[in-house]
Amino acid sequence: MDFCCTSKKIIIELDGAQHYEEEGERKDKIRDAVLESMGYTVLRYTDKEVNANFRGVCEDIWNHLFSEGK
Repeated sequence: MDFCCTSKKIIIELDGAQHYEEEGERKDKIRDAVLESMGYTVLRYTDKEVNANFRGVCEDIWNHLFSEGK
C-alpha cells in the first residue's frame, strides 16, 4: 500500500506496470479482499492516471475522505 488513513479506513494504491501482469493482479485481488474484510476501502489509481489527471485523482481521494458516512 502506498498511503493509508486509518481514521477513515481508506488505503490508496498507486499502481505501476507490475500491477497489470497476471501475478500482480492476483496478489492485488487477494490483498484487497483482506483489507476490505477489515473495513478498509481500497482506492487504486494508475501511475498514468496520476500523471495525466493529478487534480482529478486528488479530488476523488478528497471525496472519499470527506463523503457522508465516512
